[in-house]
Amino acid sequence: MRFQSIIFSVLSLGFVGSSLALPVDSAALQKRAFTLKTYPEFQISSTPAGNAQAEAAAVFVTPFNGVDLATVSKQDRDNVEAMRRLAEQAETEQFNPAIKAASAKALQNGKIKNKVLKLTGIVQVSKIDLAKAKAAGKDTSSIEAKLEEEQTKLTKNIATDVAAAGQDSEGVV
Repeated sequence: MRFQSIIFSVLSLGFVGSSLALPVDSAALQKRAFTLKTYPEFQISSTPAGNAQAEAAAVFVTPFNGVDLATVSKQDRDNVEAMRRLAEQAETEQFNPAIKAASAKALQNGKIKNKVLKLTGIVQVSKIDLAKAKAAGKDTSSIEAKLEEEQTKLTKNIATDVAAAGQDSEGVV
């Protein structure tokens, strides 16, 4: 019995050791760069105003640090787009009606932070699309124009958030 236990242990260690030594497919790792989340899992509106740019970047940009955007999988790009749409939906279907009903400054700050989140998502999707189009040798003028337009909106909303630094901010979830 003890002999069988020793043999099993030696074989198990051999299998574990050999599995640890297997090469890692970096393309497979890149495919897992971005995980789809529900809006409550990634919303940034409930923390004080003034840091929306960094908070939004942590959601949409940081997961792609060190990744060639031209190699981002369609699924990851679509996940960013889906989450960006959720942020936009929160703005139009939840923040706007709540602000109209309450006229609350904290809700307005939350909405601005949500806009930074949404626009950061749009900019990241545009950067992925631009990198893929360039890698494929396609015309990028329309993507570059959209990127510039959305970056301008993002810069404006970041400035609004920074101007409200330290003020209360309220989310809708």
